[in-house]
Amino acid sequence: MRQVDVPQVAAMEERAYAFPWTAGIFRDCLGAGYACWVAESPDGLMGYGVLSVGADEAHLLNLCVDPAWQGHGLGRRLLRRMVDLARWHMADRVFLEVRPSNPNAIALYASEGFMKIGQRPRYYPAKDGREDAIVMALELVAPGSAPPA
Repeated sequence: MRQVDVPQVAAMEERAYAFPWTAGIFRDCLGAGYACWVAESPDGLMGYGVLSVGADEAHLLNLCVDPAWQGHGLGRRLLRRMVDLARWHMADRVFLEVRPSNPNAIALYASEGFMKIGQRPRYYPAKDGREDAIVMALELVAPGSAPPA
């Protein structure tokens, strides 16, 4: 993702979510040096991911597929790319938050090995106030090494 992509990314975010990030948040993520990636076709952007890494941990801050491209495996491909980036940055684990009202995302994350490790009360804005967040984590194992016992 580059600064020039931000207007398209923010427009996609608005199409996909009832409570979208602003263009300013995406600009701030780029300015902070977060791993911000887009998936694109000749017709334009199809999705994006935002990952922060620090202190041996990665945090998947945002993963979105344009509603027109959902259901074609792009979310899984983006998620795997973000996990690969976390490994490249030598993170030991990846964390994320997801809305309980988003069963498709929960299923995707679980199918890729993310486990529920907690809950954040009233984390997300919602139509009727606030919604909790499910906290999930994926322990990363370096290629060729044994998983922890």
